[in-house]
Amino acid sequence: MFREPLKRREPKQSIKKTKMDSVVLLGIPYYVILTFLIVIPLGLILLYALTERVNDMFLTFSLKYFVQFAQEPLFIKAMVDSIYLAIVTTIVALMIGYPTAFIISKKKARTQALMILILTAPMWVNMLLRTMALKQLFEMFLPDLLGGNFSIVTGMVYVFLPFMVLPIYTVLSKIDPKLYEAAHDLGANRFETFMRVTLPLSITGVLSGITMVLLPAATTLVIPKYLGGGRYLIGNLIEDRFLKNGNWGYGSAIAIILSVIIMIMVYLTKKLDKNPEVDHD
Repeated sequence: MFREPLKRREPKQSIKKTKMDSVVLLGIPYYVILTFLIVIPLGLILLYALTERVNDMFLTFSLKYFVQFAQEPLFIKAMVDSIYLAIVTTIVALMIGYPTAFIISKKKARTQALMILILTAPMWVNMLLRTMALKQLFEMFLPDLLGGNFSIVTGMVYVFLPFMVLPIYTVLSKIDPKLYEAAHDLGANRFETFMRVTLPLSITGVLSGITMVLLPAATTLVIPKYLGGGRYLIGNLIEDRFLKNGNWGYGSAIAIILSVIIMIMVYLTKKLDKNPEVDHD
């Protein structure tokens, strides 16, 4: 009898290379979108902010727009007010969003799906329509508060709350129930279990929610315009410099300053996550 020839095994390096090639190939659409929608626009913003035209022909390096912004007290106040309102909005959204996400994660699967649907349903409606509807409610029941910080924060919490709840809920729903059983077996009560198990394991979702609320809240245009009585915040300032005044360099410089401040805040927030990453390999 003749034995069948043994199949030749491909070396591991060849298999890994094939997988890497597949990953790179599948990632091409993402790289294209990343390049045209993020890298190129950011490059243009940096170009406009850090250069100045000489004789309408040549570009030269300049920090002129940054200096101008630093010399305008009203613009700096708009920046401070925007960041302050964004921080307050984020804190309020976290105080409401975490308990909401926690309650949803403890329900049955069908109830969870229904509650998430109810939470995200307003996002299907145009943001301008939601803001105008909230404005009408203020005009009917709380007219004296319309135009102040309270109405602006209320509007931003209403609009951005789902962005806080969803990442927290996603993390909470993935916590292994056996961890709660183990904590109970070790004598921990509900509060101790929450502080020692639930909260530390959900920090990643909390930080994601903070980032997703803080960024749009600091630059929103519609809410301050209609709920703040035309309040002039940093988003409106950037819009005016780009669209009304046509000063793209100044608008780009302001956008960069705001981005740097927000990135520093996000970095400091991320430092709070001291949980070691789990290796799933």
